[in-house]
Amino acid sequence: MTAATDPEAFADLLAANSRYAQQHDLKGFDGIARAGVAIVTCMDSRIEPLQMLGLTHGDAKIFRNPGGRVTDAALEAIVLAVHLLNVRRVLVVPHTRCAMTRFSENELRERISELSGQDAWWQHFHVVPDQHAALVEDVHRVTSHPLVRDRAQVGGFLYDVDTGLLDQLV
Repeated sequence: MTAATDPEAFADLLAANSRYAQQHDLKGFDGIARAGVAIVTCMDSRIEPLQMLGLTHGDAKIFRNPGGRVTDAALEAIVLAVHLLNVRRVLVVPHTRCAMTRFSENELRERISELSGQDAWWQHFHVVPDQHAALVEDVHRVTSHPLVRDRAQVGGFLYDVDTGLLDQLV
């Protein structure tokens, strides 16, 4: 049996979910962003998107991916959030010491190929050789989108994983 089909593989998480559900207080919530905020950030577990902005559950829409880039999927989420979910401010938030800035595409492909035992040279990892340039590009991608443009304020920020501070760069 593979790890993905082993019934015990998720037992600890399901037990934790059961405890969580006992205190769950979002029943009936309509899913809009109460604070009118959307955040695009990295999947790095050192980032707590809501807490770093003084927000709580239900306040913001959050989209996470490696490097915190405004990918096609992130842009799709922003368009939906702006039109359907009360979003009026969008924060694009990469972070310091991001693994996506430390490796080239080829280095990542090589490493994943080695670790997986399979050829990973076909996989694109969207590395970020210049975080500031990528942030400028991502903010422009949102502000110039015909379905977003003037419907939301958009800012580009760098989150420092060591201090917890945001620095607005764009």
